[in-house]
Amino acid sequence: MSLDDVRRVADAVLYEGYILYPYRASAQKNRSRWQFGVLMPPAYAAADPSETASLKAECVFEHSGRPTVGVTVRFLHVQRRTGPAGVWDEAVEREVTAAGGGAALFGEGTTTPFGIPGGEDLEATPDGPIVRTRRSLAGVVDVRATELPGPWQAARLTVRVANQTDAGAAAPANREQALPGALVAAHLIITISGGAFLSMTDPPEWAAAGVATCENTGCWPVLAGEVGDHSVVLASPIILPDRPEVAPESPGELYDGTEIDEILTLRTLALTDAEKDAARATDPRAAALIDRVESLDDAALRRLHGTIRAAPAAPAGTGVPWWDPEADQSVSPSTDSVLVAGQRVARGSRVTLRPGTASPGRRADAQDMFLAGRPAIVEAVLFDVDDRPYLAVSLADDPAADLQSAHGRFRYFTPDEVEPGEGEPG
Repeated sequence: MSLDDVRRVADAVLYEGYILYPYRASAQKNRSRWQFGVLMPPAYAAADPSETASLKAECVFEHSGRPTVGVTVRFLHVQRRTGPAGVWDEAVEREVTAAGGGAALFGEGTTTPFGIPGGEDLEATPDGPIVRTRRSLAGVVDVRATELPGPWQAARLTVRVANQTDAGAAAPANREQALPGALVAAHLIITISGGAFLSMTDPPEWAAAGVATCENTGCWPVLAGEVGDHSVVLASPIILPDRPEVAPESPGELYDGTEIDEILTLRTLALTDAEKDAARATDPRAAALIDRVESLDDAALRRLHGTIRAAPAAPAGTGVPWWDPEADQSVSPSTDSVLVAGQRVARGSRVTLRPGTASPGRRADAQDMFLAGRPAIVEAVLFDVDDRPYLAVSLADDPAADLQSAHGRFRYFTPDEVEPGEGEPG
């Protein structure tokens, strides 16, 4: 399996929020930087309750008895630049690896300390010397697994990363002083052999209790890589869905805290030449961003305007539904039913809409008054994450009902907002 696609997403996480539009050091929004995944030196984290010195990722995996787990910790190392233009924080990418397997993984776990050396670079420029300084960093990665009860041979994986950088004789007085000793945008790429990770947002029913026992602090683990591959998890300080991707239309990083590419690109093009020069002088990455945006042609700009992506179609003739019946056999919207006033209501049932009548004041949709008393046909019985039932219905007297149904556009009501008709579901 190639990790290239996973790393592309991880790189976007690594630099998200690195420098904000309008990409100048003088901008007020760039006076307080580094917002995602910051693990401060423990001395400063102890003095400021809004900061933390560690993160913890927990997820559930199945295994065959001898799993091996690999952990890659990725973060930015603050590099403080001092020169004629003033002080600015650049960044150097860092990676630390750890592993766990065999009896040790399920016992006391494995502990991997790491150290990142500091340094200083001097650059001579026509305007004067520029000095780039990096502090030495220290930390530790703990990896362990705990067997979960049940016959499924599943376990909870716990990965903890802690910053152990020594603050020196005195704790930093403020955040700016503490940042050179921080691990910035810290996140994890976790791999497994001899096992398979489960989704933390949509686990199979048998694993739901085990997933509920997981505690994640400072990150959220999601399945990564291609559909069907359960060997990689990305634990990110930015909450992502399972199998996140970077849109192919995106021409490159824009850094500005998950903003929309098209908006940022157009706003950047609207900067004056003086503002663009100031951005280029602020940071090498900002300079590359300005150059890239200015080089976009009309076709690239049109691609940013919007793309419609359809869900992958099931192979012809397989009849595979939109949910995975093998992963969750308890869900079948086309055959599930609920009891309403003692009568079974399922797909094909005819009902009369009575929105809001059972719980007056609960609904605030002004459209409900136009639907009260209208006949409708139940298209599916659905359940939310708390197992509350809902009815997806189409209006029986709507001439466009077939078209709406073909596009999956329904109206949704709770069972107490309908009045069942006569007869069994058709």
